[in-house]
Amino acid sequence: MSDTQTLAEKVCSELATAIVRGEIRPGERLSEKALVDRYGGSRAPMREAIQKLEARNLVVRIPHAGARVVSLSLEELRDIYEVRLELESMACRLAATRMSDDEIKDLEGLLEEHARSIEADQGLSYYQKSGNLDFHYRIIEGSKNNRLKQMLCGDLYHIIRMYRYQTSTNKQRPRQALKEHQRIVEAIAARDAELAELLMRRHIQVSLTNLESLLAQQEYLS
Repeated sequence: MSDTQTLAEKVCSELATAIVRGEIRPGERLSEKALVDRYGGSRAPMREAIQKLEARNLVVRIPHAGARVVSLSLEELRDIYEVRLELESMACRLAATRMSDDEIKDLEGLLEEHARSIEADQGLSYYQKSGNLDFHYRIIEGSKNNRLKQMLCGDLYHIIRMYRYQTSTNKQRPRQALKEHQRIVEAIAARDAELAELLMRRHIQVSLTNLESLLAQQEYLS
């Protein structure tokens, strides 16, 4: 791996985290020069980092405006959440019959780590790192359905993480979301596929309702 690739991946990782956590806001411009000033190196790895973020659908290039953090309309988000609602609920139903006992124990352990993280942040947010440290990613993996994983962990994954985190900072949502996750795992552990699917469906619908309320409030304040 070259130094340029190493720096590009480091910048991409840090920017992706900042975007998901809302530290870089939707619509905000990403300047290659500003990134060089911050991280050093040349423009080439910064350009590569931005391209990687484009591939994750976290950044879009706008003619005459450069690269900006993606900013979706409420209608676009509803479209994404409709797809997520159906596919992830299906994944949860499949996971209830296909996850091994050891995988379920690991999932329970992950939620214990999440609980400690939420309490350390005084219940103000519920931030999940990507991949195997993400509850929803584990559920999708547990479905053992590669096509579902491709759809939910490919084009949709990072943009969903970005908006999931926004709703997690809303009032008492972090602790409530954790309880919902725990109930889903209890249903999976009981091998109750119908209940697991229902609980995931309700969980995602609550997330969408909170997101709609949050975006409406932001629009009002602006």
